[in-house]
Amino acid sequence: MTGSRLLIGPLLRRVVGTRATVWVETSAPAVVTVRTADGATGSAPTFSAYDHHYAIVVVSGLTADSSTTYEVLIDDEVAWPVPDSGFPASVIRTRAEDDRDQPVNLLFGSCRETTQHATARRLPPDALDAYARRLIADPDPDALPDLLVLLGDQVYADVTSPTVRRLLKRRRRRPKGAPAAQVVSFDEYTKLYLESWRDPEIRWLLSTVPSVMIFDDHEIIDDWNTSASWRADMRAQPWWAERIRSGLASYWVYQHLGNLSPDEIAADPVFAKVAAAEDATSVLHEFGERVDSEADVAHDTERWRAVQYQWSYALDLGRTRLVMLDNRSSRVLDGGNRAMLPPGEWSWFLDRAHGVYDHLVVGASLPWLLPPGIHHVESWNERLADSRRPWVAQVSERMRRAWDLEHWASFRRSFEALGELFARLGSGTAPREGARIGAGPAYSRPASISVLSGDVHHSYVARARFADRSVRTPVHQLTCSPIHNQVPAGMRPLMRLGWNPGPAGAARALARSAGVRRPPVRWKKLAGPYFGNAVATLTHRGRAAEVVIEGTTSDGHLRTVARQRLSDEV
Repeated sequence: MTGSRLLIGPLLRRVVGTRATVWVETSAPAVVTVRTADGATGSAPTFSAYDHHYAIVVVSGLTADSSTTYEVLIDDEVAWPVPDSGFPASVIRTRAEDDRDQPVNLLFGSCRETTQHATARRLPPDALDAYARRLIADPDPDALPDLLVLLGDQVYADVTSPTVRRLLKRRRRRPKGAPAAQVVSFDEYTKLYLESWRDPEIRWLLSTVPSVMIFDDHEIIDDWNTSASWRADMRAQPWWAERIRSGLASYWVYQHLGNLSPDEIAADPVFAKVAAAEDATSVLHEFGERVDSEADVAHDTERWRAVQYQWSYALDLGRTRLVMLDNRSSRVLDGGNRAMLPPGEWSWFLDRAHGVYDHLVVGASLPWLLPPGIHHVESWNERLADSRRPWVAQVSERMRRAWDLEHWASFRRSFEALGELFARLGSGTAPREGARIGAGPAYSRPASISVLSGDVHHSYVARARFADRSVRTPVHQLTCSPIHNQVPAGMRPLMRLGWNPGPAGAARALARSAGVRRPPVRWKKLAGPYFGNAVATLTHRGRAAEVVIEGTTSDGHLRTVARQRLSDEV
Protein backbone atom coordinates (compact mmCIF):
# COMPACT_ATOMS: atom_id res chain seq x y z
CA MET A 1 0.00 0.00 0.00
CA THR A 2 2.42 2.67 -1.21
CA GLY A 3 2.19 5.55 -3.62
CA SER A 4 -1.25 6.72 -2.46
CA ARG A 5 -1.88 10.44 -2.30
CA LEU A 6 -4.58 12.73 -0.97
CA LEU A 7 -7.27 13.53 -3.55
CA ILE A 8 -9.87 15.35 -1.43
CA GLY A 9 -9.60 16.55 2.12
CA PRO A 10 -8.89 16.56 4.86
CA LEU A 11 -12.41 17.50 5.90
CA LEU A 12 -12.73 18.14 9.61
CA ARG A 13 -16.28 16.93 10.20
CA ARG A 14 -17.28 16.49 13.87
CA VAL A 15 -15.54 17.54 17.08
CA VAL A 16 -17.19 15.81 20.04
CA GLY A 17 -15.58 16.35 23.42
CA THR A 18 -11.94 15.31 23.05
CA ARG A 19 -12.49 13.37 19.81
CA ALA A 20 -12.76 14.51 16.21
CA THR A 21 -13.48 12.88 12.86
CA VAL A 22 -11.48 13.66 9.73
CA TRP A 23 -12.64 12.47 6.27
CA VAL A 24 -10.37 11.99 3.24
CA GLU A 25 -10.33 10.51 -0.24
CA THR A 26 -7.07 8.93 -1.42
CA SER A 27 -5.83 7.79 -4.83
CA ALA A 28 -5.19 4.17 -3.72
CA PRO A 29 -5.76 1.90 -0.71
CA ALA A 30 -3.79 3.14 2.29
CA VAL A 31 -3.67 3.63 6.03
CA VAL A 32 -4.53 7.22 6.93
CA THR A 33 -3.22 8.76 10.15
CA VAL A 34 -4.13 12.10 11.67
CA ARG A 35 -1.61 13.44 14.19
CA THR A 36 -1.95 16.66 16.17
CA ALA A 37 0.77 18.89 17.57
CA ASP A 38 -0.27 18.07 21.14
CA GLY A 39 -0.01 14.29 20.66
CA ALA A 40 -3.57 13.19 19.83
CA THR A 41 -3.74 10.64 17.04
CA GLY A 42 -6.04 8.41 15.06
CA SER A 43 -5.60 5.94 12.19
CA ALA A 44 -7.91 4.06 9.85
CA PRO A 45 -7.54 1.98 6.69
CA THR A 46 -9.33 3.20 3.61
CA PHE A 47 -12.44 1.46 2.33
CA SER A 48 -12.93 1.04 -1.40
CA ALA A 49 -15.97 1.35 -3.66
CA TYR A 50 -16.31 1.96 -7.40
CA ASP A 51 -12.48 2.08 -7.64
CA HIS A 52 -12.33 5.01 -5.21
CA HIS A 53 -10.82 4.99 -1.72
CA TYR A 54 -11.96 6.76 1.45
CA ALA A 55 -11.20 6.94 5.15
CA ILE A 56 -12.96 8.40 8.16
CA VAL A 57 -10.42 8.79 10.97
CA VAL A 58 -11.41 9.21 14.62
CA VAL A 59 -8.81 11.31 16.45
CA SER A 60 -8.77 10.62 20.20
CA GLY A 61 -6.95 12.24 23.09
CA LEU A 62 -7.50 15.90 22.22
CA THR A 63 -7.22 18.46 25.00
CA ALA A 64 -10.44 20.14 26.01
CA ASP A 65 -10.76 23.89 25.45
CA SER A 66 -7.77 24.10 23.14
CA SER A 67 -6.69 24.60 19.54
CA THR A 68 -4.03 22.40 17.96
CA THR A 69 -2.59 22.06 14.48
CA TYR A 70 -2.63 18.67 12.78
CA GLU A 71 -1.18 16.78 9.85
CA VAL A 72 -2.44 13.90 7.73
CA LEU A 73 -0.18 10.98 6.86
CA ILE A 74 -0.82 8.40 4.15
CA ASP A 75 1.15 5.22 4.77
CA ASP A 76 3.39 7.20 7.16
CA GLU A 77 4.15 9.92 4.61
CA VAL A 78 2.91 13.45 5.33
CA ALA A 79 0.23 14.41 2.78
CA TRP A 80 -1.19 17.46 4.58
CA PRO A 81 -0.42 20.30 5.00
CA VAL A 82 0.80 20.95 1.49
CA PRO A 83 4.34 22.43 1.63
CA ASP A 84 4.59 26.14 0.77
CA SER A 85 0.84 26.42 0.28
CA GLY A 86 0.73 29.87 1.81
CA PHE A 87 -2.28 28.92 3.93
CA PRO A 88 -2.39 28.91 7.74
CA ALA A 89 -2.02 25.55 9.47
CA SER A 90 -5.21 23.53 9.77
CA VAL A 91 -6.41 23.24 13.36
CA ILE A 92 -8.78 21.22 15.50
CA ARG A 93 -10.45 23.38 18.12
CA THR A 94 -12.21 21.78 21.09
CA ARG A 95 -14.72 23.29 23.46
CA ALA A 96 -14.46 23.36 27.24
CA GLU A 97 -15.25 20.14 29.09
CA ASP A 98 -18.30 21.92 30.50
CA ASP A 99 -19.24 24.16 27.58
CA ARG A 100 -22.70 25.17 28.69
CA ASP A 101 -21.68 28.79 29.21
CA GLN A 102 -19.64 29.08 26.00
CA PRO A 103 -21.12 30.99 23.05
CA VAL A 104 -22.14 28.94 20.01
CA ASN A 105 -21.56 30.22 16.48
CA LEU A 106 -23.19 28.39 13.55
CA LEU A 107 -22.17 29.45 10.04
CA PHE A 108 -24.81 28.38 7.52
CA GLY A 109 -25.98 28.63 3.93
CA SER A 110 -26.96 26.55 0.91
CA CYS A 111 -26.82 26.21 -2.86
CA ARG A 112 -23.19 26.35 -3.92
CA GLU A 113 -22.63 25.80 -7.60
CA THR A 114 -19.07 24.74 -8.37
CA THR A 115 -16.08 26.95 -7.68
CA GLN A 116 -15.97 30.44 -9.21
CA HIS A 117 -13.26 29.50 -11.72
CA ALA A 118 -15.03 26.38 -13.03
CA THR A 119 -18.67 27.41 -13.45
CA ALA A 120 -20.06 27.96 -16.93
CA ARG A 121 -22.07 30.99 -15.78
CA ARG A 122 -21.02 34.45 -14.71
CA LEU A 123 -22.14 34.38 -11.10
CA PRO A 124 -21.52 36.86 -8.29
CA PRO A 125 -18.52 35.99 -6.08
CA ASP A 126 -18.70 32.82 -3.97
CA ALA A 127 -19.68 33.78 -0.41
CA LEU A 128 -18.06 30.74 1.23
CA ASP A 129 -14.84 31.43 -0.64
CA ALA A 130 -14.96 35.05 0.56
CA TYR A 131 -15.54 33.88 4.14
CA ALA A 132 -12.59 31.51 3.90
CA ARG A 133 -10.30 34.26 2.60
CA ARG A 134 -11.29 36.49 5.51
CA LEU A 135 -10.35 33.78 7.99
CA ILE A 136 -7.09 33.07 6.13
CA ALA A 137 -6.15 36.74 6.37
CA ASP A 138 -6.69 36.69 10.16
CA PRO A 139 -6.37 33.05 11.31
CA ASP A 140 -7.40 33.49 14.94
CA PRO A 141 -8.65 30.09 16.24
CA ASP A 142 -10.96 31.88 18.68
CA ALA A 143 -12.72 33.54 15.71
CA LEU A 144 -13.58 30.24 14.02
CA PRO A 145 -17.24 29.18 13.88
CA ASP A 146 -18.12 26.15 15.98
CA LEU A 147 -19.83 24.50 13.01
CA LEU A 148 -20.48 25.04 9.31
CA VAL A 149 -24.03 23.95 8.50
CA LEU A 150 -24.56 23.31 4.77
CA LEU A 151 -28.26 23.08 3.96
CA GLY A 152 -28.39 21.44 0.56
CA ASP A 153 -27.23 21.58 -3.05
CA GLN A 154 -23.59 21.16 -2.08
CA VAL A 155 -23.14 19.83 -5.63
CA TYR A 156 -25.32 20.09 -8.72
CA ALA A 157 -25.74 16.78 -10.54
CA ASP A 158 -27.95 18.44 -13.14
CA VAL A 159 -26.02 21.72 -13.67
CA THR A 160 -22.42 20.81 -14.49
CA SER A 161 -19.35 22.85 -15.37
CA PRO A 162 -17.64 22.89 -18.78
CA THR A 163 -14.90 20.66 -17.34
CA VAL A 164 -17.36 18.00 -16.20
CA ARG A 165 -19.31 18.24 -19.45
CA ARG A 166 -16.16 17.55 -21.44
CA LEU A 167 -15.53 14.51 -19.27
CA LEU A 168 -19.08 13.26 -19.84
CA LYS A 169 -18.74 13.75 -23.57
CA ARG A 170 -15.69 11.47 -23.63
CA ARG A 171 -17.49 8.67 -21.80
CA ARG A 172 -18.42 5.82 -24.12
CA ARG A 173 -20.58 3.76 -21.79
CA ARG A 174 -23.48 5.71 -20.36
CA PRO A 175 -27.05 4.51 -19.83
CA LYS A 176 -29.40 4.91 -22.76
CA GLY A 177 -30.96 8.34 -22.84
CA ALA A 178 -28.72 9.77 -20.09
CA PRO A 179 -28.76 13.61 -20.21
CA ALA A 180 -25.56 14.66 -21.95
CA ALA A 181 -24.72 17.41 -19.44
CA GLN A 182 -25.73 15.61 -16.23
CA VAL A 183 -23.85 13.09 -14.11
CA VAL A 184 -25.33 9.62 -13.72
CA SER A 185 -22.75 7.15 -12.37
CA PHE A 186 -20.97 7.09 -9.00
CA ASP A 187 -17.66 7.86 -10.69
CA GLU A 188 -19.19 10.89 -12.41
CA TYR A 189 -20.49 12.11 -9.05
CA THR A 190 -16.96 11.95 -7.65
CA LYS A 191 -15.88 14.55 -10.22
CA LEU A 192 -18.38 17.03 -8.80
CA TYR A 193 -16.91 16.76 -5.31
CA LEU A 194 -13.35 16.83 -6.62
CA GLU A 195 -14.04 20.02 -8.54
CA SER A 196 -15.86 21.76 -5.69
CA TRP A 197 -13.88 20.73 -2.62
CA ARG A 198 -10.38 21.07 -4.07
CA ASP A 199 -10.82 24.79 -4.52
CA PRO A 200 -7.83 25.93 -2.38
CA GLU A 201 -9.68 28.32 -0.06
CA ILE A 202 -12.63 25.96 0.38
CA ARG A 203 -10.28 23.03 1.01
CA TRP A 204 -8.54 24.96 3.78
CA LEU A 205 -11.85 26.07 5.31
CA LEU A 206 -13.22 22.52 5.38
CA SER A 207 -9.97 21.30 6.97
CA THR A 208 -10.32 23.78 9.85
CA VAL A 209 -14.04 24.40 10.52
CA PRO A 210 -16.14 21.34 11.48
CA SER A 211 -19.05 20.82 9.12
CA VAL A 212 -22.37 19.02 8.85
CA MET A 213 -24.55 18.75 5.77
CA ILE A 214 -27.92 17.68 4.41
CA PHE A 215 -28.98 17.17 0.82
CA ASP A 216 -31.59 18.97 -1.24
CA ASP A 217 -32.83 18.15 -4.72
CA HIS A 218 -29.83 19.07 -6.91
CA GLU A 219 -27.63 16.42 -5.31
CA ILE A 220 -29.98 14.13 -7.25
CA ILE A 221 -32.04 16.20 -9.72
CA ASP A 222 -34.26 19.29 -9.70
CA ASP A 223 -37.67 18.62 -8.07
CA TRP A 224 -36.55 15.30 -6.58
CA ASN A 225 -39.56 13.54 -5.02
CA THR A 226 -42.00 16.32 -5.83
CA SER A 227 -44.90 13.86 -6.07
CA ALA A 228 -45.81 10.21 -6.59
CA SER A 229 -46.44 10.77 -10.30
CA TRP A 230 -43.04 12.46 -10.62
CA ARG A 231 -41.43 9.31 -9.22
CA ALA A 232 -43.36 7.15 -11.67
CA ASP A 233 -42.29 9.30 -14.61
CA MET A 234 -38.63 9.23 -13.56
CA ARG A 235 -38.65 5.46 -13.10
CA ALA A 236 -39.67 5.15 -16.74
CA GLN A 237 -36.36 6.73 -17.78
CA PRO A 238 -33.75 4.05 -18.62
CA TRP A 239 -30.93 6.00 -16.94
CA TRP A 240 -32.76 6.88 -13.72
CA ALA A 241 -32.01 3.70 -11.75
CA GLU A 242 -28.28 4.31 -11.96
CA ARG A 243 -28.66 8.02 -11.23
CA ILE A 244 -30.66 7.60 -8.03
CA ARG A 245 -28.59 4.79 -6.52
CA SER A 246 -25.33 6.58 -7.44
CA GLY A 247 -26.58 9.88 -6.04
CA LEU A 248 -27.64 8.40 -2.72
CA ALA A 249 -24.52 6.22 -2.38
CA SER A 250 -22.17 9.11 -3.17
CA TYR A 251 -24.04 11.38 -0.75
CA TRP A 252 -23.59 8.78 1.99
CA VAL A 253 -19.84 8.59 1.31
CA TYR A 254 -19.02 12.25 0.74
CA GLN A 255 -21.49 14.02 3.00
CA HIS A 256 -23.51 11.90 5.41
CA LEU A 257 -20.76 9.70 6.87
CA GLY A 258 -19.07 12.81 8.27
CA ASN A 259 -22.31 14.00 9.89
CA LEU A 260 -22.07 11.17 12.39
CA SER A 261 -20.31 11.32 15.74
CA PRO A 262 -17.58 8.74 16.42
CA ASP A 263 -20.04 6.58 18.36
CA GLU A 264 -22.67 6.86 15.62
CA ILE A 265 -20.13 5.84 12.98
CA ALA A 266 -19.27 2.74 15.01
CA ALA A 267 -22.97 1.86 15.25
CA ASP A 268 -23.90 2.61 11.64
CA PRO A 269 -24.91 -0.65 9.89
CA VAL A 270 -23.94 0.59 6.43
CA PHE A 271 -20.48 1.62 7.59
CA ALA A 272 -19.96 -1.76 9.21
CA LYS A 273 -20.67 -3.50 5.90
CA VAL A 274 -18.59 -1.05 3.88
CA ALA A 275 -15.60 -1.27 6.21
CA ALA A 276 -15.70 -5.10 6.26
CA ALA A 277 -15.87 -5.49 2.47
CA GLU A 278 -12.76 -5.77 0.35
CA ASP A 279 -14.73 -3.92 -2.33
CA ALA A 280 -17.87 -2.16 -1.08
CA THR A 281 -19.28 -1.40 -4.54
CA SER A 282 -22.05 -3.99 -4.27
CA VAL A 283 -22.85 -2.86 -0.71
CA LEU A 284 -23.38 0.75 -1.80
CA HIS A 285 -25.16 -0.33 -5.00
CA GLU A 286 -27.74 -2.26 -2.97
CA PHE A 287 -27.94 0.49 -0.37
CA GLY A 288 -28.74 3.17 -2.97
CA GLU A 289 -31.52 1.08 -4.50
CA ARG A 290 -33.03 0.15 -1.15
CA VAL A 291 -33.22 3.59 0.42
CA ASP A 292 -34.74 5.13 -2.70
CA SER A 293 -37.79 2.95 -2.09
CA GLU A 294 -38.51 4.75 1.21
CA ALA A 295 -40.82 7.26 -0.44
CA ASP A 296 -42.89 4.43 -1.96
CA VAL A 297 -43.72 2.94 1.45
CA ALA A 298 -43.34 5.96 3.76
CA HIS A 299 -47.07 5.94 4.56
CA ASP A 300 -46.76 2.38 5.96
CA THR A 301 -44.50 2.50 9.02
CA GLU A 302 -43.77 -1.22 9.14
CA ARG A 303 -42.81 -1.45 5.47
CA TRP A 304 -40.88 1.82 5.73
CA ARG A 305 -38.80 0.54 8.65
CA ALA A 306 -37.74 -2.44 6.54
CA VAL A 307 -35.99 -0.21 3.98
CA GLN A 308 -35.39 2.96 6.00
CA TYR A 309 -32.03 4.63 6.47
CA GLN A 310 -32.20 7.78 8.56
CA TRP A 311 -30.50 10.79 7.01
CA SER A 312 -31.81 13.14 9.71
CA TYR A 313 -29.59 13.58 12.77
CA ALA A 314 -29.17 15.67 15.90
CA LEU A 315 -26.31 17.09 17.97
CA ASP A 316 -25.73 19.40 20.93
CA LEU A 317 -23.24 22.26 21.20
CA GLY A 318 -23.27 23.88 24.61
CA ARG A 319 -26.88 24.86 25.29
CA THR A 320 -27.81 24.66 21.61
CA ARG A 321 -29.54 21.65 20.08
CA LEU A 322 -29.37 21.25 16.29
CA VAL A 323 -31.74 18.83 14.57
CA MET A 324 -31.15 18.39 10.83
CA LEU A 325 -34.14 17.09 8.89
CA ASP A 326 -34.24 15.17 5.62
CA ASN A 327 -36.79 17.06 3.51
CA ARG A 328 -36.40 14.86 0.44
CA SER A 329 -35.80 11.14 0.42
CA SER A 330 -38.70 9.66 2.40
CA ARG A 331 -41.53 12.11 1.92
CA VAL A 332 -45.05 10.70 2.09
CA LEU A 333 -46.31 11.40 -1.44
CA ASP A 334 -49.77 9.82 -1.41
CA GLY A 335 -52.41 12.34 -2.42
CA GLY A 336 -54.38 13.61 0.58
CA ASN A 337 -51.77 12.23 2.96
CA ARG A 338 -48.60 14.13 2.02
CA ALA A 339 -45.94 14.68 4.68
CA MET A 340 -42.36 15.94 4.75
CA LEU A 341 -41.37 13.17 7.16
CA PRO A 342 -42.88 9.68 7.46
CA PRO A 343 -44.58 8.91 10.80
CA GLY A 344 -41.62 6.93 12.13
CA GLU A 345 -39.13 9.72 11.49
CA TRP A 346 -41.52 12.36 12.79
CA SER A 347 -41.64 10.46 16.09
CA TRP A 348 -37.83 10.50 16.17
CA PHE A 349 -37.88 14.25 15.55
CA LEU A 350 -40.35 14.84 18.38
CA ASP A 351 -38.05 12.97 20.75
CA ARG A 352 -35.07 15.12 19.75
CA ALA A 353 -37.05 18.36 19.86
CA HIS A 354 -37.74 17.80 23.56
CA GLY A 355 -34.87 18.01 25.98
CA VAL A 356 -32.64 20.23 28.07
CA TYR A 357 -31.28 23.13 26.03
CA ASP A 358 -31.65 26.91 25.71
CA HIS A 359 -31.87 27.13 21.92
CA LEU A 360 -33.47 24.79 19.40
CA VAL A 361 -32.19 24.99 15.83
CA VAL A 362 -33.96 22.97 13.14
CA GLY A 363 -32.02 22.57 9.91
CA ALA A 364 -34.34 22.00 6.92
CA SER A 365 -33.18 22.47 3.36
CA LEU A 366 -36.61 23.88 2.44
CA PRO A 367 -37.94 26.94 4.31
CA TRP A 368 -40.80 26.37 6.68
CA LEU A 369 -41.97 29.99 6.29
CA LEU A 370 -41.99 31.27 2.70
CA PRO A 371 -43.13 34.70 1.53
CA PRO A 372 -46.87 34.51 2.41
CA GLY A 373 -48.06 35.00 -1.17
CA ILE A 374 -45.99 32.03 -2.33
CA HIS A 375 -47.07 29.97 0.69
CA HIS A 376 -50.77 30.40 -0.12
CA VAL A 377 -50.26 29.51 -3.78
CA GLU A 378 -48.48 26.28 -2.77
CA SER A 379 -51.25 25.33 -0.35
CA TRP A 380 -53.88 26.10 -3.01
CA ASN A 381 -52.04 23.93 -5.50
CA GLU A 382 -51.74 21.01 -3.08
CA ARG A 383 -55.48 21.14 -2.44
CA LEU A 384 -56.30 21.09 -6.16
CA ALA A 385 -53.79 18.31 -6.84
CA ASP A 386 -55.99 16.14 -4.60
CA SER A 387 -59.13 17.02 -6.55
CA ARG A 388 -61.52 14.20 -7.50
CA ARG A 389 -61.79 15.77 -10.94
CA PRO A 390 -58.95 14.16 -12.94
CA TRP A 391 -58.33 17.14 -15.22
CA VAL A 392 -58.00 19.51 -12.24
CA ALA A 393 -55.59 17.16 -10.51
CA GLN A 394 -53.52 16.75 -13.70
CA VAL A 395 -53.25 20.48 -14.35
CA SER A 396 -52.33 21.09 -10.72
CA GLU A 397 -49.65 18.41 -10.89
CA ARG A 398 -48.12 20.09 -13.93
CA MET A 399 -48.14 23.41 -12.10
CA ARG A 400 -46.54 21.77 -9.02
CA ARG A 401 -43.57 20.64 -11.10
CA ALA A 402 -43.24 23.67 -13.36
CA TRP A 403 -43.36 26.21 -10.52
CA ASP A 404 -41.46 24.14 -7.88
CA LEU A 405 -44.46 24.12 -5.53
CA GLU A 406 -42.99 21.58 -3.13
CA HIS A 407 -42.04 23.33 0.11
CA TRP A 408 -43.57 22.85 3.56
CA ALA A 409 -46.60 24.86 2.42
CA SER A 410 -47.43 22.16 -0.13
CA PHE A 411 -47.14 19.49 2.57
CA ARG A 412 -49.66 21.29 4.72
CA ARG A 413 -50.06 18.58 7.37
CA SER A 414 -46.35 18.80 8.12
CA PHE A 415 -46.36 22.61 8.02
CA GLU A 416 -49.07 22.77 10.64
CA ALA A 417 -47.58 20.00 12.78
CA LEU A 418 -44.24 21.83 12.92
CA GLY A 419 -45.99 25.03 13.99
CA GLU A 420 -47.93 23.18 16.67
CA LEU A 421 -44.72 21.65 17.99
CA PHE A 422 -43.03 25.06 18.18
CA ALA A 423 -46.07 26.51 19.96
CA ARG A 424 -45.99 23.76 22.60
CA LEU A 425 -42.26 24.18 23.14
CA GLY A 426 -42.53 27.96 23.18
CA SER A 427 -45.29 28.01 25.76
CA GLY A 428 -43.44 25.67 28.11
CA THR A 429 -46.23 23.08 27.99
CA ALA A 430 -44.19 20.41 26.19
CA PRO A 431 -42.68 17.70 28.41
CA ARG A 432 -38.91 17.95 28.73
CA GLU A 433 -36.13 15.67 29.92
CA GLY A 434 -35.42 16.91 33.43
CA ALA A 435 -35.96 20.36 34.84
CA ARG A 436 -32.53 21.94 35.18
CA ILE A 437 -29.60 22.98 33.06
CA GLY A 438 -26.62 22.51 35.35
CA ALA A 439 -27.04 24.53 38.49
CA GLY A 440 -28.99 27.28 36.75
CA PRO A 441 -32.69 28.08 37.00
CA ALA A 442 -35.28 25.56 35.88
CA TYR A 443 -36.30 27.01 32.51
CA SER A 444 -39.55 25.59 31.18
CA ARG A 445 -39.12 26.71 27.59
CA PRO A 446 -36.32 27.46 25.13
CA ALA A 447 -35.04 31.01 24.72
CA SER A 448 -35.22 30.79 20.93
CA ILE A 449 -36.33 28.46 18.14
CA SER A 450 -34.77 28.96 14.71
CA VAL A 451 -35.39 27.15 11.42
CA LEU A 452 -32.32 27.32 9.16
CA SER A 453 -33.07 26.84 5.46
CA GLY A 454 -31.87 27.53 1.93
CA ASP A 455 -33.12 26.47 -1.53
CA VAL A 456 -34.98 29.62 -2.62
CA HIS A 457 -31.96 31.67 -3.78
CA HIS A 458 -32.62 34.66 -1.59
CA SER A 459 -32.06 35.41 2.09
CA TYR A 460 -34.42 36.75 4.75
CA VAL A 461 -35.41 36.65 8.41
CA ALA A 462 -39.05 36.15 9.39
CA ARG A 463 -40.72 35.81 12.79
CA ALA A 464 -43.68 33.54 13.45
CA ARG A 465 -46.69 34.78 15.41
CA PHE A 466 -49.05 32.41 17.20
CA ALA A 467 -52.63 33.04 18.25
CA ASP A 468 -51.85 31.46 21.63
CA ARG A 469 -50.41 34.31 23.74
CA SER A 470 -48.73 31.80 26.06
CA VAL A 471 -46.11 31.16 23.32
CA ARG A 472 -43.34 33.40 24.62
CA THR A 473 -40.35 31.86 22.85
CA PRO A 474 -39.47 33.75 19.66
CA VAL A 475 -39.66 31.48 16.61
CA HIS A 476 -37.82 32.55 13.46
CA GLN A 477 -37.25 31.39 9.91
CA LEU A 478 -33.64 32.11 8.91
CA THR A 479 -33.12 31.56 5.19
CA CYS A 480 -29.68 32.00 3.60
CA SER A 481 -29.34 31.10 -0.08
CA PRO A 482 -27.43 30.97 -2.33
CA ILE A 483 -23.77 30.65 -1.37
CA HIS A 484 -22.78 30.63 -5.05
CA ASN A 485 -25.64 30.84 -7.52
CA GLN A 486 -28.28 33.41 -8.43
CA VAL A 487 -31.99 33.75 -8.90
CA PRO A 488 -33.11 34.86 -12.40
CA ALA A 489 -33.67 38.61 -12.44
CA GLY A 490 -37.25 38.15 -13.65
CA MET A 491 -38.13 36.14 -10.53
CA ARG A 492 -37.01 38.76 -8.02
CA PRO A 493 -40.08 41.03 -8.32
CA LEU A 494 -42.36 38.02 -7.79
CA MET A 495 -40.48 37.03 -4.65
CA ARG A 496 -40.67 40.58 -3.31
CA LEU A 497 -44.39 40.70 -4.10
CA GLY A 498 -44.82 37.52 -2.06
CA TRP A 499 -44.17 39.60 1.06
CA ASN A 500 -46.49 42.44 -0.01
CA PRO A 501 -49.81 42.41 1.91
CA GLY A 502 -51.86 43.06 -1.24
CA PRO A 503 -50.66 40.13 -3.40
CA ALA A 504 -50.39 37.94 -0.31
CA GLY A 505 -54.02 38.69 0.53
CA ALA A 506 -55.10 37.82 -3.01
CA ALA A 507 -53.19 34.52 -2.82
CA ARG A 508 -54.83 33.80 0.55
CA ALA A 509 -58.28 34.38 -1.03
CA LEU A 510 -57.35 31.99 -3.84
CA ALA A 511 -56.38 29.32 -1.32
CA ARG A 512 -59.58 29.92 0.67
CA SER A 513 -61.65 29.44 -2.50
CA ALA A 514 -60.22 25.92 -2.75
CA GLY A 515 -61.13 25.15 0.85
CA VAL A 516 -57.72 25.76 2.45
CA ARG A 517 -58.21 27.00 6.01
CA ARG A 518 -56.17 29.88 7.40
CA PRO A 519 -52.71 28.82 8.66
CA PRO A 520 -52.57 28.49 12.45
CA VAL A 521 -49.44 30.66 12.47
CA ARG A 522 -48.76 34.04 10.91
CA TRP A 523 -45.36 35.48 10.15
CA LYS A 524 -43.71 38.79 9.38
CA LYS A 525 -40.50 39.54 7.50
CA LEU A 526 -37.92 41.29 9.67
CA ALA A 527 -35.02 41.50 7.18
CA GLY A 528 -34.53 40.95 3.46
CA PRO A 529 -35.14 39.72 0.91
CA TYR A 530 -31.50 39.83 -0.22
CA PHE A 531 -30.74 38.28 -3.61
CA GLY A 532 -26.95 38.17 -3.67
CA ASN A 533 -24.62 35.35 -2.66
CA ALA A 534 -24.43 35.13 1.12
CA VAL A 535 -23.49 33.25 4.26
CA ALA A 536 -25.07 33.74 7.67
CA THR A 537 -23.95 33.29 11.27
CA LEU A 538 -26.33 32.38 14.10
CA THR A 539 -24.83 33.25 17.50
CA HIS A 540 -26.08 32.09 20.90
CA ARG A 541 -24.72 33.71 24.08
CA GLY A 542 -26.45 32.43 27.18
CA ARG A 543 -30.15 32.80 26.31
CA ALA A 544 -29.58 35.62 23.80
CA ALA A 545 -29.57 34.94 20.05
CA GLU A 546 -28.60 36.97 16.98
CA VAL A 547 -28.23 36.30 13.26
CA VAL A 548 -26.00 38.16 10.81
CA ILE A 549 -26.30 37.72 7.03
CA GLU A 550 -23.27 38.73 4.97
CA GLY A 551 -23.34 39.13 1.19
CA THR A 552 -20.50 39.37 -1.30
CA THR A 553 -19.37 42.59 -2.92
CA SER A 554 -18.34 42.76 -6.57
CA ASP A 555 -14.68 42.44 -5.57
CA GLY A 556 -15.27 39.27 -3.56
CA HIS A 557 -15.42 40.61 0.00
CA LEU A 558 -18.22 40.28 2.54
CA ARG A 559 -20.48 43.02 3.84
CA THR A 560 -23.28 42.82 6.40
CA VAL A 561 -26.69 42.99 4.74
CA ALA A 562 -28.80 42.08 7.79
CA ARG A 563 -28.33 41.88 11.55
CA GLN A 564 -31.27 40.76 13.65
CA ARG A 565 -31.64 40.13 17.36
CA LEU A 566 -33.70 36.97 17.87
CA SER A 567 -33.80 36.75 21.68
CA ASP A 568 -32.75 39.24 24.34
CA GLU A 569 -33.08 36.93 27.32
CA VAL A 570 -30.18 36.78 29.77
